[in-house]
Amino acid sequence: MTKSKSPVYGAILLFIFLLIFPFIFSMFQVGLFTKFMCFALIALSLDLLWGYTGILSLGQGVYFGLGAYCMAMYLKLAASGSNLPDFMRSPGSGISQLPWIWVPFKNPIIALALVIIVPVLISILIGALTFINRIRGVYFSILSEALGVVFSVLLVGSQSLTGGSNGLTNFSNFMGASLYTGKSRLILFYVTLLILALVYFLAYQLIHHKIGNVLIAIRDSENRLRFTGYNTAAYKIFIYGLSAAISGVAGALYVLQVGIITPSDVGVMFSIEMVIWVAIGGKATLLGPVIGALVVNEFKTVISNYFPSLWSYFIGALFIIVILLFPQGFMGLKAIPHYLANRKVARQIRQHQTNPNLNQEVQNNVAKTSKED
Repeated sequence: MTKSKSPVYGAILLFIFLLIFPFIFSMFQVGLFTKFMCFALIALSLDLLWGYTGILSLGQGVYFGLGAYCMAMYLKLAASGSNLPDFMRSPGSGISQLPWIWVPFKNPIIALALVIIVPVLISILIGALTFINRIRGVYFSILSEALGVVFSVLLVGSQSLTGGSNGLTNFSNFMGASLYTGKSRLILFYVTLLILALVYFLAYQLIHHKIGNVLIAIRDSENRLRFTGYNTAAYKIFIYGLSAAISGVAGALYVLQVGIITPSDVGVMFSIEMVIWVAIGGKATLLGPVIGALVVNEFKTVISNYFPSLWSYFIGALFIIVILLFPQGFMGLKAIPHYLANRKVARQIRQHQTNPNLNQEVQNNVAKTSKED
């Protein structure tokens, strides 16, 4: 059976639209969509983890935050001339020299490497402790949520190292280039778009490779797959580490665009928002979560302008409506014409029971619908 090409064509159209986006909209919108594309990267990572492998993580914000803080630490040192950051120089901090954990971030190359390495190492450690011990389902979800809470508390409590609840901000340049010129904003937009396209291509190839079939089999029946000889824990650790790496890159790009990272940006609520993007877009589709992240965050921006204190209720209502009416998310909308055609055939069959003269028309419609299937 041939695979549908519509998601491929949809992805091509989406990336073409994003490619010409700066020529159509203002720089303010360009900045917003740069941030939204960072969120689309997270949605892709969560789709690989949840949509295709069946691992619902409610702590994906941890790996987003690790990547973000790694980038922010380099940017903070660059803005401080490699001296003590401003929050460390405050009276009572008791810090006279740069803490050892900050020293590697003086080098931009090392900092960029740590953006990926740190989330991957932490995810492998967590994955090994959970998946090897066969912790899965709702138990893993609760554990990942607790991990997000612990991470946020650690960030807030480590005032002298992380800036506490204020986070890290007041950045000025990246490798000597200003972060706040129109040219740098445009470059950052296209760099983020390029990374999003590369990650999408990587995810598409992965899912349509043998390993993708194994991940789907883990989602559908892990026990049966394990009984056939597969080491399912190794596959789960691999995909968990890959999703953490993608989330870390998204966090680094987010900091470059927004110019600040705080514990509230990496907490549990943000991780739950990620799940909403994937569910609304359509999990296990790749394209759906990307569209979901872009559309939901644009919707959130528009609604928050008019109803600053009520936007979360609108997002919740949108989530409920989509889940109830379109369980497959936005990607399920393409099935509506077929659904309506089936309803028409069913109605005609009921009419035929009272009017046998409609027999030929019903048969033609049934044959046409079956052919479309």
